[in-house]
Amino acid sequence: MAQSLEEQVNVIERALGERMIMHALAIFRVWLNELGEENTYEEAYNDLLTRYMSFFSSYLTADDSPEREQQLTDMTSEAYRMMDSAYVALRLKRGLSPEMHGFNQENPQSVMRYFSSCIRFRDEDLGWLNRVFSDASYASIGLVAVAALSKNLRECFNEGAFMALINGISSESPVVAEQCLANSLLLLIHYDVRIDFFPSIQEAFMEAIDDGSVAFDTICAMIRSTNVSLRDMLAKQEINFEDLPQELQDLLSMTGSDISGVAAWMPSSEREYMSGLMQILPDTWLYSVLVEDNEERERIIKFMFLSIGKMDLLWDDTEAAERWLVGKMRSNEATTMDYINYGHCLLLRGDRMMAYENYRQARSMCKNSKEFYALFRPDRRQLVDHGVPMEQVYLLEDQLLAVNN
Repeated sequence: MAQSLEEQVNVIERALGERMIMHALAIFRVWLNELGEENTYEEAYNDLLTRYMSFFSSYLTADDSPEREQQLTDMTSEAYRMMDSAYVALRLKRGLSPEMHGFNQENPQSVMRYFSSCIRFRDEDLGWLNRVFSDASYASIGLVAVAALSKNLRECFNEGAFMALINGISSESPVVAEQCLANSLLLLIHYDVRIDFFPSIQEAFMEAIDDGSVAFDTICAMIRSTNVSLRDMLAKQEINFEDLPQELQDLLSMTGSDISGVAAWMPSSEREYMSGLMQILPDTWLYSVLVEDNEERERIIKFMFLSIGKMDLLWDDTEAAERWLVGKMRSNEATTMDYINYGHCLLLRGDRMMAYENYRQARSMCKNSKEFYALFRPDRRQLVDHGVPMEQVYLLEDQLLAVNN
């Protein structure tokens, strides 16, 4: 079954968040085909693809340099901007974003439709959001706006709308403030690479969370994903679910009510997405802001990851492992995982070319890329802990996407 536009956007965002440009370009190629031969992005696409492949060839044969790191960052930034622009064009072509003429401020359904699909927000739209977020009497309509706006920002980045969501962290309504904080945290992890280009968002968020203790606790709650009834969460704030407008009850029923309070406004199908974000948390700007050199917070975060079963393999002696793996390969008994592990050993001692060849052999033994990445990706953290830069892990993964069986 073909991926929906939302699913394609998720792939691109997660790929570029890890600077895996080839993964993103594979989806972008599909977009360009739909936009037609006269699209204005073809030349930029071909230029970026050529430069990226040249970059990877250089990576395999040359030593590391600060210039190469900056080149990858620049290409990722360029890909973000190019794909954002094409995404708007694609939505307009499909009729998903007609010209907006405002919304009924008292009607939750109207608010939800507007803020979940609008691309070009007006100043008065963002001003209305700030007023609603700051007034506790508008808590119910504010929750609808948070849910819709967060979904929209997942798909189509907008600096002003993101700032409005961050401003909502200071809301007079505890429920609205909690949801603004939780969704801001998720989006900041989601946009980790891109957020470097928007220092105003970083500054606004750091000011909104003050010492960061509440935000840190919220992150821990996200990691734990403790099942909490949505009705119980609302009851703590003295809000009766049945007293909410019917449109809001319908919306919340669609998103599921038996999930974590901080994730209550996310469809259950996106829980896997949130789990994926949590796994990359230690590598994000957000992690450094909330944990920094605080040993107690770092200990708590590690405990949180252990509590959800994120336990890495123990690599006690890679040299002995390498000797054993070579023996298996000589006897033609090597499995897919053996080739992956041997690739790890080679990568750890700096032989990128042979590591890539073994990863490629493992990839060719798998039925599809999904099967391969299910075996490879759990070892990311160990590779990084043993000295392989995270961007190199992503770069190798990115190239393995195109390996044919």
